[in-house]
Amino acid sequence: MIRNYLKVAWRNLWKNKTFSLLNIMGLALGMTCSLLIMLWLQDELQKDKFHKNGSRLYRVMENQFYAGEVVTYPSTPGILSQHITKDIPEIEMASQILWEESPLFTVGDIFEKEKGRYVNGDFLNMFSFELAAGDARTALKRPDGVVISRRIADKYFPNQDPMGKIIRVDNRDDVMVTGVLKPITEQSSLKFDFLMSYDRWLKTNEWAKEWSNNGPRCYVMLNKNADIKKVQAKIKGYIKTKNKDSNVELFLQPYEDVYLYSNYKAGLQDGGRIDYVKMFSIIAVFILVIACINFMNLATARSVKRAKEVGVRKVVGAVRYSLIGQFLGESLIIAFLSLIFAILLVFLILPAFNTLTDKHLSLNFTDPLFLLILLGLTIITGLVAGSYPALFMSSLKPVVVLKGSLKFKPSATFFRKGLVVFQFSLSIMLIVGMMVVYRQIQFIQTKNLGFDKENLIYSPIEGDLGANFTAFKQELLNMQGIKSVTSSQADPLQVGSSTQGVTWPGKDTTKTILFSQNPVSFDYLATMGIQLKDGRDFSPSFSTDTSNYIINEEAAKKMDMKDPVGKEMTMWGKKGIIIGLVKSFHINSLHESIPPLILNFQRGKENWGQLIVRAQAGKTREALASMEKAYKKFNPRFPFQYYFTDQEFADQYKGENVVSKLANYFAFLAIFISCLGLFGLAMFTAEQRTKEIGVRKVLGASVFSITAMLSKDFLKLVFIAALIAFPLAWYLMKNWLQKYAYRIEIQWWFFLVAGLVAVAIALLTVSYQSIKAALMNPMKSLKSE
Repeated sequence: MIRNYLKVAWRNLWKNKTFSLLNIMGLALGMTCSLLIMLWLQDELQKDKFHKNGSRLYRVMENQFYAGEVVTYPSTPGILSQHITKDIPEIEMASQILWEESPLFTVGDIFEKEKGRYVNGDFLNMFSFELAAGDARTALKRPDGVVISRRIADKYFPNQDPMGKIIRVDNRDDVMVTGVLKPITEQSSLKFDFLMSYDRWLKTNEWAKEWSNNGPRCYVMLNKNADIKKVQAKIKGYIKTKNKDSNVELFLQPYEDVYLYSNYKAGLQDGGRIDYVKMFSIIAVFILVIACINFMNLATARSVKRAKEVGVRKVVGAVRYSLIGQFLGESLIIAFLSLIFAILLVFLILPAFNTLTDKHLSLNFTDPLFLLILLGLTIITGLVAGSYPALFMSSLKPVVVLKGSLKFKPSATFFRKGLVVFQFSLSIMLIVGMMVVYRQIQFIQTKNLGFDKENLIYSPIEGDLGANFTAFKQELLNMQGIKSVTSSQADPLQVGSSTQGVTWPGKDTTKTILFSQNPVSFDYLATMGIQLKDGRDFSPSFSTDTSNYIINEEAAKKMDMKDPVGKEMTMWGKKGIIIGLVKSFHINSLHESIPPLILNFQRGKENWGQLIVRAQAGKTREALASMEKAYKKFNPRFPFQYYFTDQEFADQYKGENVVSKLANYFAFLAIFISCLGLFGLAMFTAEQRTKEIGVRKVLGASVFSITAMLSKDFLKLVFIAALIAFPLAWYLMKNWLQKYAYRIEIQWWFFLVAGLVAVAIALLTVSYQSIKAALMNPMKSLKSE
């Protein structure tokens, strides 16, 4: 019987080639999108799940309270890990992990900056980063030990055993290779080419030893039987036991959640990359549903062609469930054929998809889970697509269909139209979403940051540059392509230092306010292109400026000063005068509001942080050549590195750009798949009304009137779909925009354009078949009468 069903199914597919091709193409494209998104989702959801102790690993987080506001940071005191294991017995191990550092490695004549982390000795015992050489239990216990990647080992010690070899760091210290890392899996969100002793870093950073300062991250591993609720209760007020004036409460975030759930608002978890996971999961379902609806519509519309077959089968004894099984089997065959085409398409698209998403995805047919997913996708698609046609066809009465008087009930016609409305509603929602995402990304990339990011170059101040900065700056100013030069602790796009240690006359002592702060040198405002609203910049003409301050508008608001210039303020116990008020400018991501900012002068004999250079317009190449020449003269033992501020700004929103492009592609595919179904339905409708069209032409109807008659019913459905999609799209995209502190307004014309695009595409799709039917010779359609 199964063999007979397969024969019948194949004959029907071959007999109706056009409709079979439309069904297979629609389902194949839907499956292709779903497979690509599934591979991306699988990669995202597997991040950081490979650690053997994963369920026991946590990141320590801080909630800081300021005048009724709660801000959440992963930064902690630099000595937290060494105390917390002693004071909280449920914590078995802890490790501070520093932000990514790029020290200079030198071995003989080879020197280059390498990227890595400073960590505590138990780091490799907590996390499952395996060593190809060395002992993970002891490799980081030595203060002068370093664990390096195979890439670094091959670069500095080619054809040698690197174990025990010496590497010079920053032309200052020597470290010994105590381990070689195996390649880090792509499932890890934490990447590094070396690991060095955090204790060694801590010795030269006294500020990190104070309980009132935060910066390094801290990760802990709980005992196997630890109760997380009890640990959370113990750790909450831990900082206050060390610093009674602290406004900090600690909590633990599961390490496996860090990658996907990184955003916090008002002390509560507020999404992160998980938002994109949810978004693309919904898109995958939408597109697959659209493809399934195509199948339902086409199969139901063509049921009249197979009605007599159903009638004959019922007359000779076929029961309903066997007919349902037959039609579901046919849809499963089509789903299987579609899967084959989908896999071929994925193979072709995957390299470009990997380039776009910066991933290394692949089709792994040796993975049982992946094969199970493919099987599940095929069965679900086949059953969903074939469910309604199977139920409808199996319900036909033999007496009616064998008399040739089969007519669709109003309910069946209404259901089919409802499917078209639902299909186009999803498509229009995707179009609106695509437009909003694109406009928001464009808004971010073109927004006035409050400073001029064009022709702005920055480079790290290291080695001998800090001590010789004045001479170095003067050298640069006399060189070609250089307009102005300054220095800053932070780079132009990331001011990470903040303090609550600010007072001024009349301050409400009951309120704690957090200020961002950035030590800068002379000519900072001019070089950055920051607008000065009142007062002046730091100047060598005023010796007292080393103790003075410049603030932004947000700081003036927090300090409740309308005319702050000339007013007194104190930071970290150092009293000075506010000499300048600047227009607020962005110092971090546009996801965040501009904070109150204090610019203080870089005190001491050395400049540090970042060299910031404004190149003359159109002379960037000359400016870089000048910078490199001066750099080699004043700091020959370090390689010259530089960054373009505008490019770094664009890189900050690389993830959003990827989302925007993917949204564009998937929206296009959703519309295309919808049009395949509409094309098939239009073709079937024209076929069903062939004689009617012939009669109308004989009676004098024009091609235009016939085309309009056949098209209007479909266009009505698209209009209804638009009315349903618009409020849903508005609600969803409004919620998405809430993630940005600075965002666009959803304009009415977004919906107009989306609706017109959907109508235009639907009209073009339907018109082809309508015009073709209208141009047919009426003699051919009427000769059988």
